[in-house]
Amino acid sequence: MLEWNIQSRAHQCQGCTSAFKDRQPYHTLLFESTHGYERRDLCESCWKSSSHGAKPELIAEPSFVSHWQGVYEAPPAGRPDAIQKDTAETLLRKLLERRDDRYRAASYILAVMLERKRLLKIKSQLREGNQRIFVYEHGSSGDVFTIVDPDLQLAQLESVQHDVANLLEHGIPQDADAVSQEEPFNPPSDIPSLAPA
Repeated sequence: MLEWNIQSRAHQCQGCTSAFKDRQPYHTLLFESTHGYERRDLCESCWKSSSHGAKPELIAEPSFVSHWQGVYEAPPAGRPDAIQKDTAETLLRKLLERRDDRYRAASYILAVMLERKRLLKIKSQLREGNQRIFVYEHGSSGDVFTIVDPDLQLAQLESVQHDVANLLEHGIPQDADAVSQEEPFNPPSDIPSLAPA
């Protein structure tokens, strides 16, 4: 099973090791590895000189998953205050770091919220077995988030929205047993999925 992860955009080309400059175009390649997905960021000249840039439709490596182009944004000089109420983004990062299936639906809803706010952009959709996986990139930081589609049903939506609101207000429970007292709802199979086809 694919583990959720976040991979930060490199601050230098992973081909020639030159530091990226602010507003410099770069290319991201995503490969499947034994530990999940591996991200490689290349400057324009390394991309053009690589076999990937020469013939992107003929990428030879069987582990190749996806490619996209971005523009590097230098990180801001100051760091935000560490003590702050969770936002959708910080909560999503914390949930993905936990790699806990109990938060799969909440992570998906948070990612959709951030996509609607234009903070995350879908870069690729993958299939692993019968599951759909979305690869998002954070517009400012370039971090990559892999989110498994929980295949939510309409009858489950209100409960998941309540869980997300509770997590945003109170944070992630420290006690593993305190996550949810409710039994999971198993809807009839004739209820359509909320996920886009």
